[in-house]
Amino acid sequence: MAYQIVSLVGAILILSAFGAQQLRKLDASAPAYQALNLFGGACLWISAIAARQYGFILLEGSWTIVSAYGLWVVIRESRA
Repeated sequence: MAYQIVSLVGAILILSAFGAQQLRKLDASAPAYQALNLFGGACLWISAIAARQYGFILLEGSWTIVSAYGLWVVIRESRA
């Protein structure tokens, strides 16, 4: 049950970022957009590991890594 909740939170975070970007409420280069994707992907990755869903482990693990890199770039550029 706990992994279902983690999974739902992750999906809501990613969908919130996507929806806000599509509605032009949040820019893809905003730290908030990258953070929503990072934490959403991490939640879904954890759920995929618990369920041993190897395709989703790959997908969400990659999503999390790419989002972490994106957040790092955005933060680094904002400090420069």
